Amino acid sequence: MSYLDTLFDLTGKVIVITGGSRGLGREMAFGCAQAGADIVIASRNLENCQSVADEVTALTGRQTMAYGLHVGRWDQHEPFTDAVYERFGKVDCLINNAGMSPIYDRNSEVSEAMFDSVMNLNFKGPYRLTALMGERMYDAGSGSIINVSSTGSLRPGPTIIPYAGAKAALNTMTEGFSKAFGPRVRVNTLMAGPFLSDIAKAWSDEQRSGANLANVQALGRNGDPVEVVGLAIYLASDASSYTTSATIRCDGGLY
Repeated sequence: MSYLDTLFDLTGKVIVITGGSRGLGREMAFGCAQAGADIVIASRNLENCQSVADEVTALTGRQTMAYGLHVGRWDQHEPFTDAVYERFGKVDCLINNAGMSPIYDRNSEVSEAMFDSVMNLNFKGPYRLTALMGERMYDAGSGSIINVSSTGSLRPGPTIIPYAGAKAALNTMTEGFSKAFGPRVRVNTLMAGPFLSDIAKAWSDEQRSGANLANVQALGRNGDPVEVVGLAIYLASDASSYTTSATIRCDGGLY
């Protein structure tokens, strides 16, 4: 095995991915498994999680676990954490990927229930899950936590304000937990830009084509979901052993 293979090797590691049944989470599940990790795939739809878990095992031979979890509901987090540790005995990396950004025409149409749901899934839930799993990682002596944020947290448009606010809170959470769990556990933000994942189905033709990016982004195109995998593996592996409290953008150079 070469030096680079060793550096990015995830063999024997257990990686938990929320929102892992589709979009960027699904790609990270396949990518990390191909790098040697065993994968826990969690989302609200257990059937979808199991389908992806079966695909990952069939392709890579790695162990997988599917779990129906609503990240926005705190009462589900402790049973989930217990179930993962009962199955694998450890967690080496938690990827807080689950998120949502409901579409609305006017900000006055955002209901309190919608606002709370966005905050619960994008910030409140990841906070609780990070606290629970991060403390166990700390006690075990090592670990990595990856918070999947959005460039919308830096440059919010008028139709994603609650989502952008929640992701901005997630960015802040990264810095706080990196200090709480250092030096044993690293905590970083993977800040994603426009990717042609499931959410792109709700975009306009202009957004899907990337025409709207011509004057605001260095690469001038949307990302393919597989293009997030390299950064995820870097942050999950020993290759990033001196990287913590960092926010790393994967957005094609938005400016």
